[in-house]
Amino acid sequence: MAATLEELAVSLADCRGCRLAEGRRHVVFGTGPAHARVMLIGEGPGQNEDEQGLPFVGRAGQLLDRMLDAVDLSRERNVYIANMVKCRPPQNRDPQPDETEACLGFLREQVRLIRPRIIVCLGRIAAQRLIDPNFKVTRQHGEFFDRNGTWMMGTLHPAALLRNPAQKPAAFEDWLALRQKILEVCPDVYADQPKEDVCR
Repeated sequence: MAATLEELAVSLADCRGCRLAEGRRHVVFGTGPAHARVMLIGEGPGQNEDEQGLPFVGRAGQLLDRMLDAVDLSRERNVYIANMVKCRPPQNRDPQPDETEACLGFLREQVRLIRPRIIVCLGRIAAQRLIDPNFKVTRQHGEFFDRNGTWMMGTLHPAALLRNPAQKPAAFEDWLALRQKILEVCPDVYADQPKEDVCR
């Protein structure tokens, strides 16, 4: 068991635990404050992420950053972002069950070290693996589930919103619900902001 995220990242750098390692350029470990109270978990890196070694830096990541900013969150200040798998699936296909399983131990270690109060699953694959195998993201997005003291929510993946912009208003409601949940269970996330910003 790693003592820090840095130590865990080093242990993952040469991982050959599944076939995704064969085509990767970079392991995409995660980014954000080491003890963020809110953690976002996506599915897997795409081409931009594989090239830069950072999660959500392409068009979907830019949309995600705009939605985070709208509810006073950011990967620099108060949110940690990771993926189910740390290496890019070929042609950006969905990660296969054995691939997510091979990476799950690393993700669990990330969660153990960060100790978030709220986890947001971005997309069906993360929500079905982490919340409920039968999770229906189109119907259950925005709902919160208490899992041993950690609140978990599934929402529509930003890439899906780029493909279907008509879903953006519904997805934004999820981010507003996240803001409300933060104010209920860990308002210190917004402690560095003026009171009027927290309550708007």
